[in-house]
Amino acid sequence: MQWRNSDIRFGLAAVSLHWLVAALFLFMLALGVWMTRLPLTDPWTFPAYQLHKSIGATIFLLVCARIAWRAANVPPPLPAALKLYERALARATHWGLYAALVLMPLTGWTIVSASPLGFPTVLYGLVPLPHIGFVADHPQKAAIGTAASWAHWTIAIAATGLVALHIGAALWHHFARRDDVLTRMLPSRVLFRKGNGT
Repeated sequence: MQWRNSDIRFGLAAVSLHWLVAALFLFMLALGVWMTRLPLTDPWTFPAYQLHKSIGATIFLLVCARIAWRAANVPPPLPAALKLYERALARATHWGLYAALVLMPLTGWTIVSASPLGFPTVLYGLVPLPHIGFVADHPQKAAIGTAASWAHWTIAIAATGLVALHIGAALWHHFARRDDVLTRMLPSRVLFRKGNGT
């Protein structure tokens, strides 16, 4: 089996951010489903929500760093053989994921800020995260919380679909097209080959 590999690959920063965010996102999905099924009286409920909020804030910062890094560094080009609609779909999927991974933590923060329970958020038990002031003090904060909760779950479902599409496309490139779209983002490639720093 021969692979059409280019000499341009993603660098350590891009690869590290990609796989770290991917792992945290998948963990957050599982944690979110599990914790919402717990009764409020369960001793695991409060720690689970605190961990969920902590990782959500971490994902937000990592994705912002990834977007800033991408803006400052030109990514490797897509394979020349891709059709125009395939390029457009690839870009839409990537930017859709970025948007979802930014909006999910923001809607989560809004939910917490609008909650009548008023529980504090302490990231990893160390860093206090204040509520959004205008949300917490808004006379219609219950309605804001409901809308934010709906948006949070809707975006999570959409992001899950985009992740599935992203994985499917990577596997299609690897096994059907036999190009280097997947391999240039694998950590092992970064360890043994030069990247372009993106």
